[in-house]
Amino acid sequence: MKLRFSFITMLCLFITSASAQNSFYDFDIETIDGKDFNLNELKGKKVMVVNVASKCGLTPQYEQLQEIYEMYGGDDFVIIGFPANNFMSQEPGTNAEIKTFCTKNYGVTFPIMSKISVKGDDIHPLYKWLTTKSLNNLSDNTVKWNFQKYLINENGQLEKVISPKTKPNDEEIINWINKS
Repeated sequence: MKLRFSFITMLCLFITSASAQNSFYDFDIETIDGKDFNLNELKGKKVMVVNVASKCGLTPQYEQLQEIYEMYGGDDFVIIGFPANNFMSQEPGTNAEIKTFCTKNYGVTFPIMSKISVKGDDIHPLYKWLTTKSLNNLSDNTVKWNFQKYLINENGQLEKVISPKTKPNDEEIINWINKS
């Protein structure tokens, strides 16, 4: 009897913990400065999540990301960059080096988080959610390269996955930002 009760209790705990992150807002992350940040603080905002790298052919997208953030960022929209070294070691720096690079070269003021993994065995839980249909309710997808964009609506739901090669100021993204 005790064994059956323990199994049922464990199963319930597993189901509860597995379903605990149904929304983008359910995640806690770490800023590039090592501070805890709860994505719940972004409720009601559209969010563009981008995995970034300093030594990539697409790195100049930082400039466009910053321009979009300056134009649209605020009460209704935010961009969050996640440095990742998953593609040909194109983000080898420390958090401090990445922060200096972004500020010095591109004047980045949008939030940059601590370096994470966006694929593989050590994938960050947020990226596991972003890439798994059973978690995000949109699609199974893979992070194809640096600067892939994930568009999260005001309710914390994944709405679109945008190719790394698509520039941040692409009409599709701007229309999504402006859509009520």
